[in-house]
Amino acid sequence: MTTEYAGARVLVAGLGISGSAVARALLDRGADVVAVDAGAGGRLEQVATELRAAGAEVRLGDATTAVDADLVVTSPGWRPDQPMLVDAARRGIEVIGEPELAWRLRPPGAADWLGVTGTNGKTTTVGMLASILSADGLHTVAAGNVGLPLIDAVLVTPAYDVLAVELSSFQLHWSSSLHCSAASVLNVADDHSDWHGSAAAYAEDKTRILRGDALAVVNLDDVGSIRASAWSNRRIGFTLGEPAAGEYGLSGEELIDADGSVLATVGDLQVPGRHNVANALAAAALARTRSVAPAAVRSGLQAYAPGPHRNEVVAVAGGVTWVNDSKATNPHAAAASLSAYEHVVWIAGGLLKGASVDELVAGQAHRLKAVVLIGQDRATIAAALARHAPDVPVVTIDTDDTEGMNEAVRAAATLAAPGDTVLLAPAAASMDMFHDYADRGERFATAARDAAGAR
Repeated sequence: MTTEYAGARVLVAGLGISGSAVARALLDRGADVVAVDAGAGGRLEQVATELRAAGAEVRLGDATTAVDADLVVTSPGWRPDQPMLVDAARRGIEVIGEPELAWRLRPPGAADWLGVTGTNGKTTTVGMLASILSADGLHTVAAGNVGLPLIDAVLVTPAYDVLAVELSSFQLHWSSSLHCSAASVLNVADDHSDWHGSAAAYAEDKTRILRGDALAVVNLDDVGSIRASAWSNRRIGFTLGEPAAGEYGLSGEELIDADGSVLATVGDLQVPGRHNVANALAAAALARTRSVAPAAVRSGLQAYAPGPHRNEVVAVAGGVTWVNDSKATNPHAAAASLSAYEHVVWIAGGLLKGASVDELVAGQAHRLKAVVLIGQDRATIAAALARHAPDVPVVTIDTDDTEGMNEAVRAAATLAAPGDTVLLAPAAASMDMFHDYADRGERFATAARDAAGAR
């Protein structure tokens, strides 16, 4: 047992999935744990009861009162300007995140981390990577921002051979020593500036995944990825164009290895869109740093199926396909989603968080059959459509509660014709109307199936 934290007073800030895993791991190592969360009730009460029984002090409904501690482990949901974190920094108390603690707690001979970050495509790429590694016979799991806390992944017995690690900019902000053997910044676009303070700070935090001697897997089609990887001493690139020698790329419908051989075809992928071809190339490049067999790349990509709310076909009827991409929570992601379909009735809107949609609308206008707008920032999207797609019919849903999704789907059903795709790709966050993007996607899927049945 690691004794480094025995007797240390540690503040665990936030009791989500990763926070509760952190608290348990620290209690197991003899730490004096104080766990706090601004929320109360429901699942939190159960977590609090369990942690108190294990010896922790738990404070629910209070995320402002200062706590004396030797270390703070914060949830990625807590912004750097949160009062308790500001107080800790003022007093010289180190603040880290769950991935950083997992790195410090990993046992001798622990699995290498193959890391993925970026504004969009992280979860899909990590899922593809884990599938490829598994196809090669390696004991692996997708962990980190994808769902399974890294604390749990590094402490499990038997140990994994290698971890496919998704890291968000929030998690990387609170990381100071973790390093991956290879990692990719898939892309960088405007997102989360409200959390980081600026677009430059957001981009800078992304580069932390390439700390140390990590081999950088660079998206040669994305300026942000190129900039983030520029200082790395070891780089390998991938592109959706014809690859140069030593690069991964796309030749016709074939995914090409850095040695020029064919790894897979576009038809092997179970997810549509050129952005997902790029994700597959990134996953292949990361896996091949572990000398994974080329045949395992194809098998893994063939086996990978996307999670819910990611370009998920939820209904097909009357020649109309209904697709749930609620995970497209920013304009960059929505543009990638729209580019996968020819004729789209687009359902969009929510919290834009200050992001511009002009480039998105101008670039995808030719695909739009009609648009249905929901959410707090619907007027901003409507204005961009008036500027860049004035001939596209627009329906605005003024209902600001969850019933708005049902109204949006009914409107989309009247606008769609055979050959069209009704696509939920909001380009915005969900918390103005829904609990989260999953709640938004589930409500869309339910309404879409009802509409498809009616057709």
